[in-house]
Amino acid sequence: MSNFVSFIIFMAVLLMDAEKRIRLLQFVTGTSRVPMNGFAELYGSNGPQLFTIEQWGTPDKLPRAHTCFNRLDLPLYESLDDLREKLLMAVENAEGFEGVD
Repeated sequence: MSNFVSFIIFMAVLLMDAEKRIRLLQFVTGTSRVPMNGFAELYGSNGPQLFTIEQWGTPDKLPRAHTCFNRLDLPLYESLDDLREKLLMAVENAEGFEGVD
């Protein structure tokens, strides 16, 4: 993933309010809390598993998450606005394991 794409993703997250950032974290990792020692301490189904972002799909698709792997799959959207819109749509409409944190 290029530095520019990473920057656009960072900007999209930076523009979110705290509640939406928490929901994004829940969407990708399955938990709404950052580990006590930071993201380096994230665990997946097979032990330590860092947060990753993978390019996937076409711009008409919503982002998808793999909570067992702390991975966010993102299409290469054409603009920051498209990324924000699709990411928020995915996060706000995601259904997971309610009550499990």
